[in-house]
Amino acid sequence: MNDVPASPAPSSGGSASGTADGHVTGVRRLLRRLRDFALVGNAASIDRKVADRALVALEVDSCGLDAMDRRYLTTVAVNYGGGPVGVETIAAALSEPRDAIEEIIEPFLIQQGFLQRTPRGRLLTGHAFRHLGLAEPRRDPAQFGMFDQGEDG
Repeated sequence: MNDVPASPAPSSGGSASGTADGHVTGVRRLLRRLRDFALVGNAASIDRKVADRALVALEVDSCGLDAMDRRYLTTVAVNYGGGPVGVETIAAALSEPRDAIEEIIEPFLIQQGFLQRTPRGRLLTGHAFRHLGLAEPRRDPAQFGMFDQGEDG
């Protein structure tokens, strides 16, 4: 049974394709975990049912955020008012190495519009607050990056 296909079957609808941490290693890691769930469940392939069950067990939400992504966002939102806050401060608060934060967690959050890197530090977007179900604090518009077009989407 170790020959379970590591890529989602056509009927899976690609539910895992947009939920990894933004790059190839994350996708590979997620596919290995999906394969493991298929093996444990004696599934012949990774179909939508297997993928959905695995993503729920792995605590991956509909936006592709896992528990660590949500912990990062919640820490910045609750402890630092959404930022700006320095990466060293975030690393200390999460007990994670700075490299792991910059190379594993932040790229996907930035890519998905949850986080901005500014000269003054990391800053959560309105999208992040809405996703967490938290009220966005009033902030000085000068804190936002120069490419911010408001928080419409």
